[in-house]
Amino acid sequence: MINQEQLKTILLDHQEQFIQAESIIPREINLTPYINTRQIVVITGIRRCGKSTLLRLLKEAMHLSVGDYSYINFDDERLPPDVKILEMIFNLHLELYGKEPILFWDEIQIIPGWEKFISRKYEAGTKIFVTGSNAQLLSSEISSSLTGRNKTVRLFPFSFREYLRFAGQTFDAERMSSSQIALLSRELHYYLEFGGFPLVLKEGDLELVHGYFQDILYRDIVARYRLSQVAEIRTIALWFASNIGKIFSYSALQDITGIKSLSSIKSYLTYYESAYLFLFLRKFDFSLKKQLLNPRKVYTIDPAFARRLGFQFSPNKGRLLENLALLELLRQEREVFYFLGKRECDFIVRKGLQTEMAIQIVWTLDRENLQREMEGLIEAMQFSQAPQGLILYFENTTELPETPQNITFTPIWKWLLTEKNSPKIQTTDTAARKKITNY
Repeated sequence: MINQEQLKTILLDHQEQFIQAESIIPREINLTPYINTRQIVVITGIRRCGKSTLLRLLKEAMHLSVGDYSYINFDDERLPPDVKILEMIFNLHLELYGKEPILFWDEIQIIPGWEKFISRKYEAGTKIFVTGSNAQLLSSEISSSLTGRNKTVRLFPFSFREYLRFAGQTFDAERMSSSQIALLSRELHYYLEFGGFPLVLKEGDLELVHGYFQDILYRDIVARYRLSQVAEIRTIALWFASNIGKIFSYSALQDITGIKSLSSIKSYLTYYESAYLFLFLRKFDFSLKKQLLNPRKVYTIDPAFARRLGFQFSPNKGRLLENLALLELLRQEREVFYFLGKRECDFIVRKGLQTEMAIQIVWTLDRENLQREMEGLIEAMQFSQAPQGLILYFENTTELPETPQNITFTPIWKWLLTEKNSPKIQTTDTAARKKITNY
């Protein structure tokens, strides 16, 4: 076990790094409910998405001095993964500053049994913020000891709006000149290339994404679950990164990868999801059993993974746009499915028990694909009983049809600039509309 002097050095190192962080970009999260709550605040998300930065934002919003809080990141090889270290850190803060701290503890899931210590401190009245990079471990630990005592924040890499703030750009979606639209389009291209990881954007270095992938694969999956089939795990992950927006089945993955064990493949998918690397959409159906049995559709937590890890020299831009829209919907805390009937529809969006809308996404809307996109949207709306339909596009080369009031065509840049948590689009394209009698 580490001694007191060694721990003091580590604690002061972490505290110093926490204080000396560079200026940070505010996130699109209302911090007030998390500051005011009595509950334990649990911040989850993929590695390097900004969880530590969100802790700093909370600390600044609370106007805390150094002695008021304890910050430490447990992802430090100098710290033993032993629950006894938590009591030592807490007591050391008391010794150094003479008062009990507010806890800002990073990557807490690395310490086995952490939830019992945190629960005890919560009962004693301590204000607690913790972060973690593994959904499965956190959920099981929270459900065992912290049920009803926590508020969870699911954090993503920068959204497009947050990226624009980072880049120093401001736009009013309702007042856009041609030159502003052109500039915004270039920014969207850049965002689809580099994604939303803060350090990747700061450095302009897509190679960092490969390092993140390696860390997630080997530290968050292979090491954590003590797996030996490293090649299999890597092969499937790279296939997913190369096939964003594709529908797949477990048996198809067996054929593609040559992996014989179906149970292993199912486990790998759970690990990817728990580490926030990939997202797997279910096919929409009112029967939960059918949802579970049908093939799934894969997306990634950030477009940069598809750009850097995918096998294609030039990934499908339409699929990247789908991925971008999905992430925005998840930030809005929507539940998202894909639809497949006679036609396909990219997303069916639900909030609670209510189906809100069906969405199609296309890079270029033209005469060749307009009818297909409309037919898929209408079929999905009818099947899911969605009251709203939306077609998002990057560019439009055709006249838009006259449609019912509940179907909207919108450039994706305008949708992405719309205020958070408002999936109902208030703005429509002003291009000339031509009636199509088919509808």
